[in-house]
Amino acid sequence: MKKIYFLLLATILIASCKPGSKTNNRSEGKPVITVTLEPLRYLTEAIAGDRFTVVSMVPKGTSPETYDPTPQQLVELARSKAYFRIGYIGFEQTWTDKLTDNAPHLQFFDMSQGVDLIYDNTHVHHHAANEKEHQHAIGVEPHIWNSAVNAQIIAGNILSALRNIDKGNEDFYLERYNTLCRKIEHTDSLIRQTLATPGADHAFMIYHPALSYFARDYGLHQIPIEAGGKEPSPAHLKALIDTCSSENVHVIFVQPEFDRRNAELIAQQTGTRVVDINPLSYDWETEMLNIAQALNPMKNQE
Repeated sequence: MKKIYFLLLATILIASCKPGSKTNNRSEGKPVITVTLEPLRYLTEAIAGDRFTVVSMVPKGTSPETYDPTPQQLVELARSKAYFRIGYIGFEQTWTDKLTDNAPHLQFFDMSQGVDLIYDNTHVHHHAANEKEHQHAIGVEPHIWNSAVNAQIIAGNILSALRNIDKGNEDFYLERYNTLCRKIEHTDSLIRQTLATPGADHAFMIYHPALSYFARDYGLHQIPIEAGGKEPSPAHLKALIDTCSSENVHVIFVQPEFDRRNAELIAQQTGTRVVDINPLSYDWETEMLNIAQALNPMKNQE
């Protein structure tokens, strides 16, 4: 009797470890879409729902300008149904050929299609790993997701891609796309209300210029601390301190993946506030609203 019991127990344990186990979305046979960034994962999941598992290539807290994928990520990428790239981010420019070679069957979709791009020939970044600089392709400002206007365009590109790779669920994706667009429009409305407050800031300083499209959407002046992707020189720091006064800057934004010492130095000299933001956050709506609220004088007094 005991022998039969142990045989049954062993059978159950082996079955629970098979790929069909319901404890893992991938093991259920759910197809995978790989995206570059967490904000793009949020937008993709909002439309894809439970039809796909969506994974980000660049992990949380890591700069996409300098990130190199791990061998395990390349193995996982080969199992993906499609890759949604943001368009012109540093990681993509460096790794596109390698990603394509590693998974030649993989469908690539460019989420920047239809975006009114900002061109900037000075948008250079520094690679700490190999001490080499690179410039974004054709000088494109790559942070397109930090914009409500662009978010709707990206959502449309996601919808088109999902319809292409999963033709049986077009109505499902369209319904979720419409819901997402309403949320983006609501977020845009709240931002505009926040920035319309009398006395709201119309200029801000930021270490790495990730809010160019946000600034364009709302008629703001973005002043980067970086000088050509490098730490500012003493002369440039002096000019930035003078600019704070002439542009009536009250807020300096700093992202977690960048050194904040120069921002704090400028803040000490000018009486401005250093505000932590994370434009790479999965919580896209919350982050966009937090940025706007930091520029609201009523919020600054709280």
